[in-house]
Amino acid sequence: MTFQTFDDLGQQITRIDTGMVHEGLAACYLLGGGDEYAIIETGTHNTVPTILALLKERKIDLAKVKYVIPTHVHLDHAGGVGGLMQALPAATLLVHPRGARHMIDPAKLKAGATAVYGEAQFAEIYGDIIPVDERRVRTMDDGDEATVGDRKLVFIDTPGHARHHFCVYDPRSRGIFTGDTFGLSYPPLTTAKGPFICPTTTPVQFDPPALKASIRKLLALQPQRIYLTHYSMVENPQPLGERLQTMVDDYVALAETVAATADGDALEKALMAAMREYLFGCAREHGCEMSDEQLEAVLGLDIQLNSQGLAVWLQSRR
Repeated sequence: MTFQTFDDLGQQITRIDTGMVHEGLAACYLLGGGDEYAIIETGTHNTVPTILALLKERKIDLAKVKYVIPTHVHLDHAGGVGGLMQALPAATLLVHPRGARHMIDPAKLKAGATAVYGEAQFAEIYGDIIPVDERRVRTMDDGDEATVGDRKLVFIDTPGHARHHFCVYDPRSRGIFTGDTFGLSYPPLTTAKGPFICPTTTPVQFDPPALKASIRKLLALQPQRIYLTHYSMVENPQPLGERLQTMVDDYVALAETVAATADGDALEKALMAAMREYLFGCAREHGCEMSDEQLEAVLGLDIQLNSQGLAVWLQSRR
């Protein structure tokens, strides 16, 4: 089946592929309510033309986009915020209180990412990060609401992946836009048993008890579907959420076991080997028949990032 950059999911919600690194890695969403719209997640600055192309294709007046809503300020979710705000004259940025300053002045975000990737690779993956006028920024606390036309959105504070993370509940679709709180589930790993889901422990604020509490908070809303950034919509989320909580415990046990025998430069390498063995084993148990090379193509980047995040978490505990 040919890959679709835009995928209508029903309920006036369209999944947009951000084009980051490779197709099928990260998504953002166009949500409509009457004749008003919101963009939830933005991808990177390089994603902005793709989002604008969809609006043009749908003949949506740019002034009808009321909100831009990143779940948190990691760059695969919020790197395109500034560029998108420049293009959308009437939009307000809705952002977590802990993340707002980084959208208004993204110098630290840019410096941190450039230090990790180098300038050339940063430009290739992320493009740029554009500041947002603070007069166009509104912070959303736990329980706050916003309306998009005739549609209500409810904001839920969900630390655990990052302290600057909220999720967005949409009562109309009985769905939640979960950023990274509800883990990741790539369609190629779906089997007869359903979606394959796993937590994401990207650096630097992984907090296992908080993450499990946030997952329980989302499940308490009894959603029918979850809109993942990584990747697209999954349905029947209750068993997936239970599985995620078990896997958070497994990640913690894995990290503590590795840390007992490895340290320094060897720690992250050992964490990656253990994480690879664990996730590949889980995928196979789920009925996935991919080769190691195929699984590496789908999960390799996350194995690396999860291992880095667990290494930071272990260090913070010391």
